[in-house]
Amino acid sequence: MYQISVQQQLEYQQNGHILLQNVVGSEDIELYRHLIYNGVERFNTEFRDMSERDTYGKAFLQVMNLWEVDEDIKKFTFAKRFAQIAADLMGVEKVRLYHDQALFKEAGGGHTPWHQDQYYWPIDTSNTITMWMPLIDISEEMGMLTFASGSHELGFLGNLAISDKSDDVLKNIVEEKGYPIVRASSMKAGDATFHAGWTLHNAPGNNSSKTREVMTIIFVADGAKVSEPKNSHQEADRQRWTKGLPVGSLVASELNPVLNG
Repeated sequence: MYQISVQQQLEYQQNGHILLQNVVGSEDIELYRHLIYNGVERFNTEFRDMSERDTYGKAFLQVMNLWEVDEDIKKFTFAKRFAQIAADLMGVEKVRLYHDQALFKEAGGGHTPWHQDQYYWPIDTSNTITMWMPLIDISEEMGMLTFASGSHELGFLGNLAISDKSDDVLKNIVEEKGYPIVRASSMKAGDATFHAGWTLHNAPGNNSSKTREVMTIIFVADGAKVSEPKNSHQEADRQRWTKGLPVGSLVASELNPVLNG
């Protein structure tokens, strides 16, 4: 297990994000890096030239729920270490899986616009958290995740999917509120950031010659319920990630197991 101090918990809850070093050791992360890389190679469906894609398509290659199709990757996604960190940071007893997703930003890939992850999620709690872990050492020029500290306090800011519109609207909010902008200059493979579902964040384009290989896992507090979808994306998420559970049901489908208990 990875011990979370009281100070780290307070930092996360105040800022809506935290960077933790050496969550996975170098030997283990190298092993899983190859497994996840191969999974992305097998299941990626984006083959258009960069010039043919919209802003979202240029931001990253996105392959979700690799744990469903690869038993070895399942061991990574289901790791109790990650789930316990998520629970400790949020101050809850148990967490459930929402879904995993590999986010590979190709060399020359575009920026990721300002957005809130939880815009996409039909979940009735703010106790949601995403682990974002590089599988290789990354530098700022490769598209480092960037946070507006404290912005999670705002909650739902409207139907703003990841787009040029979300970038413009949310950038203005960040500037008006004066939230500090925080971005690591580098991260080692196996380091991880954790951020709340409502935390505003973005990432610059990848100006290096290497793909930025990142694996993410989204956790929700045990006891969370399915909320009335606010947009078509949330309805799609309800159907896919909670297997169509009705509004008011616990987020507890077979795709949402408790991972730290």
